[in-house]
Formats: sequence, structure tokens, C-alpha cells
Amino acid sequence: MSAKGTELIIPARPSNAPADRWHSHVIGDSLVVREVIALATQIAASRSVTVLLVGETGTGKELFARGIHAASPRSADPFVAINCAAIPETLLESELFGHEPGAFTDAKSLKRGLLEVADHGTVFLDEVAELPLKLQAKLLRVVEDRRFRRLGGAEEQTLHARIIAGTNAALERAVENNHFRADLFYRLNVARIELPPLRERNGDVPLLAKYFVQRYAESEGRENLRLAADSVDALERHHWPGNIRELENVIERAVVVCTGDLIHPHHLSLQRRSLVPLVGAPAGATIHIPPEGKSLQSIVDEAIHTTIGLTGGNLSAAARILGISRPTLTRKLRDESSVRRTILASS
Repeated sequence: MSAKGTELIIPARPSNAPADRWHSHVIGDSLVVREVIALATQIAASRSVTVLLVGETGTGKELFARGIHAASPRSADPFVAINCAAIPETLLESELFGHEPGAFTDAKSLKRGLLEVADHGTVFLDEVAELPLKLQAKLLRVVEDRRFRRLGGAEEQTLHARIIAGTNAALERAVENNHFRADLFYRLNVARIELPPLRERNGDVPLLAKYFVQRYAESEGRENLRLAADSVDALERHHWPGNIRELENVIERAVVVCTGDLIHPHHLSLQRRSLVPLVGAPAGATIHIPPEGKSLQSIVDEAIHTTIGLTGGNLSAAARILGISRPTLTRKLRDESSVRRTILASS
């Protein structure tokens, strides 16, 4: 990477770089990304092996899932993604397996679930750790026998699609805590791919930043917009707790607030977005632990409320920073409120 004046100039990557074959799905040319892409390409060649994508929030699990699908013999068939944490439990089963008319009150007609819709393609189950235990048992049968029934149906359907699961949670720990079935974990953990956090992808931040600047600048009709060299330095020094998703949000905001042709560090607003506690940080940006100690649950609760405060009450943004889904955050707040009501009632 070199700079001419104050404008960033990024040299073109060699045409034989492994990442080039995945360019529409994954931006990056660091050694760790090339290694992951090489592994994913090998795995994609198999028509049926189940894949588990593991990585922090914002590391691009769905993009890699799409890349595996595109590089596989199934690429001509549908790619279907479902976020297991974003759909209420009462609807999730119907979304996955479908239902027959009369299966429940509002079931007026037959509905094919996403496992059927995918046909001979790929089903991506994002945030699979959020699946309720009841559905984990049903998914286990699908993975083991490749058979399932629609809700209210008697006829067995055959799963033709490949299953790719994604999680930002430590499934091994969830198994130990009885929050995730061990048998399902072993069935999903066949071809495991660990996605690196952005802070470990040396040299990829400028490539990703340039890509996002071009993308959002074009949508705003400002094709001449560029990153200044000192902005690239600031981006490379940032810890990126929210990974690629955080970087994208930072760049999108910078494109909107920048009025000239060069994006400078003050357009990036990185200080307010940092999760790394700093000496002299604004009040409320740190968690205080007294000499006598504090329970783990109290630390978790304080981290949640501090993050919500720093995001101005934006639960979606707070959930992204905390590395959990918005439904999970909402559930934790609801559980905390329930505990407080119980304590007050007994006092």
C-alpha cells in the first residue's frame, strides 16, 4: 500500500490470488483469509458434507456460506438463508419445515418450508445456537436421516439440500451448559471452518474500506470520494470488535458526513465506536469492579446496560456490539426484569 499526497492508492492484487475466485463473496487477500478460502473451496467440492461456520459477529459467515454454495456442484440451485434468532419460536418451525392446511389456526393452505424450497441447493442456518431445544431435536433427525415432516403432515419429505450452520457462540460451552444438544453439535461439526476476526486479517482493512467507500459513494452519486491516507492509518489501528459489519457501518456514515472528496479521520468517528476501554474514557464507557468483587451476572448486566446507553438505546446496535442477536438481548432484558420483580415481591 502506498500513498500519493493525501490520497490512498491500493495496488491491484495479483490475478492469481485465491481470493479473486471468491471476489463477489469475500473481499480480502491476507494469508489467513486465503487459507480459509482454500479450505472452503475444498469443502465446497463435496455435494453433501455438513458445514459449520464459526466466527465472531460480523466476520461474514453468510458471505462464506454463499461462497461455498457458489463454488459447489449445487450452485445452479437455490441458496436459502434463515436467521434462527430473528424469527419467533412459534413461527420458526413452520418456516423450516413448512405446514399442511389446518396444522394450526392460521394455516389455511399448504406451505413449503425452507428445507423444501432449497431443493437441491443449500440451506444456511445462521445463529444455529439460538435454536430452541425442541427444534434442535427435529433438526437432528433431518441431519441424520435427511427426512422430515411438515407441521400437521403425515407424509415424510426428503431433504435434498446441503446444510451449512453458522454461529458466533461457543457451541462446546453451550453443550456443557445443556443449552445445545451434544448429538446435534457432533452432526453439524463435520466440516468446521473458523472465520478470523478482522483484527487478525493483516492488510485486509484497506481493501475492505476501499470497497465500502466505492459501494456507498456510487449509491450517493459521488464516485470521486476517496479515503485519505491518515484515515487508512486510523482504520488499521482500530480494534474492530464488530468486525466487517462495524467497518461497513463506519464507512457508510463517513460517506454521508463527508462533504469533500477525501474522507479524513474526523469523518470516521472511531473513538465513539471503540469497545476497548481506555484510560480517561468518558464516564459510563467502563465497567467498575469494586475491591470486594462483583458477581459475573452483575458484570454481564452492567455491560448490557452500559452498551445500550452508549448506543442511545438502540438495541440492534447494542446487540451487534455485544456479539449477540437482538432477540437474545431482548430476552436477557426481559429475564432481568422478571428477576427484579420477583425480588421486589418477596421483600
